[in-house]
Amino acid sequence: MLVRTEFLVLNLALIPVIAFVFAVLPPPVHSLDEPGALSSTIGQISGERMMADVAALSGIAFNGRQTGTADDLRSAQWVADRFRTSQLSLVAIPTDRLNTLDGSGEGLGPPTGFMSTPHKAIIIAPAPVLQISTARVPLNQELGTDFLPVLDSPSAHVRAPIVFVGYGIVDPALSVNEYDGVDVNNCIVLFLRGKPDHYKGAITHADKIRIAGQKGAIAYLTVTGPILSAYEMRRGVTGRPSAFYSLSAEADTLPGAWISTSQVEYILAGTDPSKPRHLRTIQEQLDASPTSRSFRTDYFGVLEWEVRQEQGLLINVVATLPGTDPKMVNEAIVIGAHRDHFGKQAGLLFPGADDNASGTAVMLEVARTIAKLPIKPKRTLLFLSFSGEEQGLLGSRLYVGKPVIPLDHTKAMINIDHAGIGNGRLTVGAAGVDKNLVQEAGRSAGLADKVDVFGFFPGGDHVPFKEAGIPTVTVVSGGTHLHFHQPTDTVETLNQEILVSAARYVLALAWQLANAP
Repeated sequence: MLVRTEFLVLNLALIPVIAFVFAVLPPPVHSLDEPGALSSTIGQISGERMMADVAALSGIAFNGRQTGTADDLRSAQWVADRFRTSQLSLVAIPTDRLNTLDGSGEGLGPPTGFMSTPHKAIIIAPAPVLQISTARVPLNQELGTDFLPVLDSPSAHVRAPIVFVGYGIVDPALSVNEYDGVDVNNCIVLFLRGKPDHYKGAITHADKIRIAGQKGAIAYLTVTGPILSAYEMRRGVTGRPSAFYSLSAEADTLPGAWISTSQVEYILAGTDPSKPRHLRTIQEQLDASPTSRSFRTDYFGVLEWEVRQEQGLLINVVATLPGTDPKMVNEAIVIGAHRDHFGKQAGLLFPGADDNASGTAVMLEVARTIAKLPIKPKRTLLFLSFSGEEQGLLGSRLYVGKPVIPLDHTKAMINIDHAGIGNGRLTVGAAGVDKNLVQEAGRSAGLADKVDVFGFFPGGDHVPFKEAGIPTVTVVSGGTHLHFHQPTDTVETLNQEILVSAARYVLALAWQLANAP
């Protein structure tokens, strides 16, 4: 039986006591100027060990690590064991009230190092159906290739006409109404992902669902258009559907699916070969002008699938390596990576090797390597294995709301994500951190010609820290990630040399941040 806890937080009153204990430890030499100290440490990074960790985390033992499932609980226990083996200190996180999941009140405490909160996992049953048809000709779509249900979709039992509504935006303040001229009541709406070039407002996928529901739609389909944004091109986005969560409020949620670009081209072309419509042309028109291009297609859609819910826990795993400088021991550098992925959905396993078993493996290797050093950093290093990243950064938001070390004592946060595939370069996003220091870490790691430094990245577990005013550095492997949010994201697609580069860089950066004046 899983154990339910309330939000688990360290009593901040304990911080001075912890700091005192750390401070009385005899401080070893910890100067960055110690001859060969950093280069010798970097040389101990093991690519074979990281690949083994990625293989374990992305294997069937953890079934895709979906937040709130028993699989993710096991992955949290696995990470905690790795921290212990590396001789890190798992943080004892007390709570005022402990209950079992069934409410029996047995008072079972959480394992040391676990920060958790109740979480409901939504799981789509195998063999979902999406059918596109005219009155006489049904066309079944292939799961994973032609469509994939949105992962927090409710159960679907829908047969209705399909109405194309452009990007699905209604914003009177900017004179945009893509529902103008069409009736979508009791229909399935079809809209493009993202937003048109001309639109300067903010719009989320959840907003589009809410608007569709207000207009009377009973389900939706979404698609990536053939004209990709610069971000989509960098990510290697294709016309295939990908796994994702709508993140819409439960009351607003409609059943929905991501459908392939090729299938939408077929739908929009229509049944009259003398008057075909072309998706690229329509997207070009939508990008250029707010004029509505919406219309009722010639096709009906059938959406059929079942969803079950599993009550469990969202679990962060927290470990520390105490600092050694009495003046800096109260200060922390956070090194984090999310370990959750999508689990097993609609009968498809999403292994999540690159996303983000790779980042987790890098974090564990950095922790192991630094912990074995006879020379320890001045500031405390706090290692965080987050869950819930794929569902709206839930784990990192949980931590920032209830930090183990006060945020005003947290000097920087390093986030590692997607660290195993690409072109051999590292992409680093820095916000509030001196870029000279960020670049110097690359030189210290022997990677000066392989590190590309940019500003703040808008997505990932560093975001809640940045919003709280903490300097952040995000480390990802450069180039396209062709298996992003796909069942094909397996350990066989990873490049061991890229993992080693990422770990060398993170170690050098953490060392410099932990010892900087």
